[in-house]
Amino acid sequence: MLEKRTPIPVHDAILKCTENAKAKQTIKQYYIDSLGYTLAEDIKATYDVPMFNKSPYDGFAIRSAASVGASGESRVPFKVIDHIGAGSVSNKSLKDNEAVRIMTGAKIPDGADAVVMLEQTVATEDGFTIRKPFSKGENISFQGEECKAGDVILEKGTKIDAGVIAVLATFSYEYVEVYEIPTVAVIATGSELLEINEPLTEGKIRNSNGPMIHALCQGLNVKVEHYKTISDDFDALYLLVKTALDNHDIVITTGGVSVGDFDYMPEVYKKLEADVLFNKIAMRPGSVTTVAKKGNQFLFGLSGNPSACYTGFELYTRPVLLKMMGRQAIYPTMMKATLSEDFTKPNPFTRFIRADLNYNDLSVKPSGFNKSNAVVAIATSNAMIVLPGGTRGFKAGDEVDVLITDEHKEADLSW
Repeated sequence: MLEKRTPIPVHDAILKCTENAKAKQTIKQYYIDSLGYTLAEDIKATYDVPMFNKSPYDGFAIRSAASVGASGESRVPFKVIDHIGAGSVSNKSLKDNEAVRIMTGAKIPDGADAVVMLEQTVATEDGFTIRKPFSKGENISFQGEECKAGDVILEKGTKIDAGVIAVLATFSYEYVEVYEIPTVAVIATGSELLEINEPLTEGKIRNSNGPMIHALCQGLNVKVEHYKTISDDFDALYLLVKTALDNHDIVITTGGVSVGDFDYMPEVYKKLEADVLFNKIAMRPGSVTTVAKKGNQFLFGLSGNPSACYTGFELYTRPVLLKMMGRQAIYPTMMKATLSEDFTKPNPFTRFIRADLNYNDLSVKPSGFNKSNAVVAIATSNAMIVLPGGTRGFKAGDEVDVLITDEHKEADLSW
């Protein structure tokens, strides 16, 4: 007798996953080696930025009061009495109509309260003239205007990227507290699957899901072990999944979660005594996506169809991985776009359609061949159109929700 499955909404399935996920423990990491990790502590400024009043331009430091009355008809002269570069300071104190040549980033000398940009001057034998008055504080970057000592400048849960590493270096965080990165095991199931170097024979197909999931994990800086493709044998599958679970935080299997005669994953979860969070979702493709939990570990049973497998990873696995990594932002990025061609297929369940999003006019259309077993559309698309269940199709010009999967594809220099 087949197991009766009750589908749950996509939103509820995502929450069941993320609410059951916990961040990994923390470790100390050398700042240069922390790229891709997540901050497990707030980063505070250890001094004011800027540390002193400084010039944002190459030019001349002056007393603003001396520029009053300057105009095209009555240019005001200044005498240059010193020259300072970034990293140097002047020991001169300015008087009226005196100036100091100053480079970008240099400290404002005593007596000065404005900076004249170089291109706003006309050179003279001992200095320059100006044709406009300058106000107090004009063209000056003031001490502490970006941040002050003690300010929290990066919050716990922030992904460490190149900009964060620059901040760590700026404020002398040589070693930083980060969350450990979870490890993942990937197992593709099915007797029909062949690896890339095996001869392709009738009735067989390549294992594309395993390498795809492996690559998606690597894109998150997650350590992955790719287990050998397993045939449709319950005992062998159980032992392989158990071994993977003994050594990894997350085990991702593809295929074997449906209701066919050789779909053994539900029985594997039962024998492992794992708690199944859900085994059917009101979505297309990937309705049989199954997620189970054992302690703090997760088992993701993703569809064997490539497009459905990809969608399941993006919706359910990625947010769990990000939460285990300690991230604040874990959910997919969604936006609105205008459908540029008809999609007339009825949607009893929420439908996710591989799509081409045009960032210039925010229009979107389905990408090529779009059935759940499609592979090429995954590589050529940059988004997924999300159509709600209970609808009878959409027309060009309708506004739709779009889930971003690759913001770099389809970009150009039209700006």
